Amino acid sequence: MSTEPRVGCAVDVNGRITFDLAARPVEGEQLLLRLRPKKGRPEQTLHVLCLEPAGDGRSRAVLGPQPVLAEGRWDVYLLRGPEGERQRLRPGLRDLRALVDGRLRDWPSPLAVRIPYVTKDGHLAIRAWLRPAHAEADGIDVTDRSMTVTARLHGASLGTGAAVQLRLRGRDGAVRTLEPQVASDGRSLSFTVGCAELATATGTGSGVWNVFVLPEPGAPLIRVARLLDDVADRKEVFVYPPVRVGGTVVRPYYTVDNDLSVEVTQAD
Repeated sequence: MSTEPRVGCAVDVNGRITFDLAARPVEGEQLLLRLRPKKGRPEQTLHVLCLEPAGDGRSRAVLGPQPVLAEGRWDVYLLRGPEGERQRLRPGLRDLRALVDGRLRDWPSPLAVRIPYVTKDGHLAIRAWLRPAHAEADGIDVTDRSMTVTARLHGASLGTGAAVQLRLRGRDGAVRTLEPQVASDGRSLSFTVGCAELATATGTGSGVWNVFVLPEPGAPLIRVARLLDDVADRKEVFVYPPVRVGGTVVRPYYTVDNDLSVEVTQAD
């Protein structure tokens, strides 16, 4: 049986996370959030939170809306003193109800999202996104010929000449540009991708197309993603049917960062 302590957490609509441990705080103990470094890189970004008595035999720490967490995965530790030992924490109750309908809210720029989740090895962590603007994917309707995506912008609006761009990864900057249907609010849109057209544009072999919105000519591209709910990792959860076009298979999917992409592969 694991001796690692458990910590519960609750998130409110402003992104504030309250952590609760089932023990009174020991003098010098703190909660440590560590931005997980990329492979082979040293850790650089830490946030330390004070643990305070909660009045019911528990201890509590609060991560407010500020500071804004950098985009990435943050591991949660119990820190036994400023120079003390770090101990990973197992998850207790996670109250994420405030996040479920996040896509129905209007989010300012920059978009800052935090979702507590359980890692593959059973520890508590926080997935954070920080983006100047965001295009939240909603419905994805896949037929035997095409896929239609609806989305809504946050932190930006659609102007004259707005477009959707599918950009092929690592292939000389290949781009497919689509004209979206724009709603009267200037922020909601939909677009349709022809599967045969995309398969032809990929050429021989396989490829992945990343999906962006161009709000107006010359503006920064905005990645289409699904971030505004309580699902930290949706790649294996939201799975869409593949479309076979001749000897090619076309399939929309969410990446490990919850960004929307379209994969084109050769059929078996």
